[in-house]
Amino acid sequence: MNTQVLIKEANSLPVEERAIIVDSLLKTLNTPESDFDKKWVMVAKARLQQMRSGKVKAIPGEEVFSKIWSRFSKLNIHFTPKQNNNLLRQ
Repeated sequence: MNTQVLIKEANSLPVEERAIIVDSLLKTLNTPESDFDKKWVMVAKARLQQMRSGKVKAIPGEEVFSKIWSRFSKLNIHFTPKQNNNLLRQ
C-alpha cells in the first residue's frame, strides 16, 4: 500500500480512531522511557477517564487565561492575550 492511499484511508476514519493511529505513530518516534514519562501517561489517562465519566469538567481556555492575566496584573506584569500568542509563536 502506498503512503498516499494509507493517509487517505486514515483520514476517512472517525476522529477517535485517527487519534489512536497518531498516538501509535508518535510513540514509535519518541518512545517514553523515563519513569517520569510513564507516570505522566498514567496521570493523563486518569484525567481523560475523569473527563469522560463526568467527574470533572473542562475549563474553557479563555477562562483559564483570564485568571492568569489577572494574576500577572497583580504582580505588575502586564501581558495581553495577543502579546502572549505572539510570544508562543516565536
